[in-house]
Amino acid sequence: MKVRLAFLILFFAAGAVIASEKVVLIRLDGMIDPASADYITNAIVKAEKENAAAVVIEMNTPGGLLESMRKIVQSELSSSVPVVVYIYPRGSRAGSAGVFVTLAANVAAMAPGTNIGAAHPVGGGIGSDTSSVEARKIINDAVAFVKAIAEQRHRNIKWAENAVRFSISSPDSEALKENVIDLISPNLDSLLNEIDGRVVETSSGKVALHTRGATVQFIPMSWGEQLLSILSDPNVTYLLLMAGIFGIGFELFNPGGVLPGVVGGICLILALYAFQTLPLNFAGLALIILAIILFVAEVKIMTHGALAIGGIIALFLGSVMLFRSPLGNVSVSLSIIITTVVVTAVFFLWIVGLGLRAQQRKPTTGFRAMVGETGSVMSEIVPGANGQVLVHGEIWKAIADTPLKKGDQVTVESFSNWILKVKPKN
Repeated sequence: MKVRLAFLILFFAAGAVIASEKVVLIRLDGMIDPASADYITNAIVKAEKENAAAVVIEMNTPGGLLESMRKIVQSELSSSVPVVVYIYPRGSRAGSAGVFVTLAANVAAMAPGTNIGAAHPVGGGIGSDTSSVEARKIINDAVAFVKAIAEQRHRNIKWAENAVRFSISSPDSEALKENVIDLISPNLDSLLNEIDGRVVETSSGKVALHTRGATVQFIPMSWGEQLLSILSDPNVTYLLLMAGIFGIGFELFNPGGVLPGVVGGICLILALYAFQTLPLNFAGLALIILAIILFVAEVKIMTHGALAIGGIIALFLGSVMLFRSPLGNVSVSLSIIITTVVVTAVFFLWIVGLGLRAQQRKPTTGFRAMVGETGSVMSEIVPGANGQVLVHGEIWKAIADTPLKKGDQVTVESFSNWILKVKPKN
């Protein structure tokens, strides 16, 4: 009986060990945004539920949004499962917000040929003053946050502060020497072997890593997270905004197309949704709206390019200032901005101009087309009585405010109730 009981205890203990020998792998390749924050936090929750041995985040990022980064860091610090951040593959980096995410990990590792650093907060607009009170507040807040993380994980506090204050960056070998990371490893298998047995501090206490020979379970982004990730790209959001303006503008100036208006409306709604996830600068958005107004005014008023030039300048400045992030590279590509400015100027000054001129052009068919045409009097016309005129080879009843004799040349003023009103031809 005792033997059986001992056997059962050993069996369940072995089963528990086997069950724990699973590593959850996720990949962050790109901006740190709301989508990636949800992706990482959801994966950590899943790993906790499944009692995984560790969560490994393979990361290559230039930075991203401050709030998204804070959400990831909070998940790392509060996780009961050890979190390993691995800057991988070769040539990758952990820039800006990626520095905070790396320092917050229980184990921080880098592949050879990678780098980490440059976490200095940046302004969001042209000519932003980095010595302003607001800028100092942002920097001091970021410094306090990164120092708290470094202290929590027993990493180099001074290096962390300098990465924020002075944008220092270190290659893998220097980062290891400066106690910024824990180890350098060429690949994932090597990393899992090297960290096996390491004891780390989690929210539930000290945990020994059992990663040697562990089963790696890769968790990809869900389709919803992928969609949000695409929409959170500032370049995509900017193009959706401009496509929405194009579509709705085309429909307003050329009614009846329907499709441009529908597509434009969808694009505009998607852009507005994405604005909720990005650091929108309302001054930039206002400049873009002003630019559109100036383009339309140029078409209607025809100031020989004065308003159009103002619109081009406003559109360019608004596009550059559209997003403002205190941390990371959240901005629209300059090449996309220049291309969009040129296309927008052509659209409003040429296509919309053609539409407006077409609406203002004199009709060439129907009764309205007869206004302004000339004809000749077929029978005498006196005020208050109908006569007859020949217009377009047809005889019409006509009235006039002045007496007209047969053979007089007249011009059609208006058409009503199948009767032409005419006046002597000048």
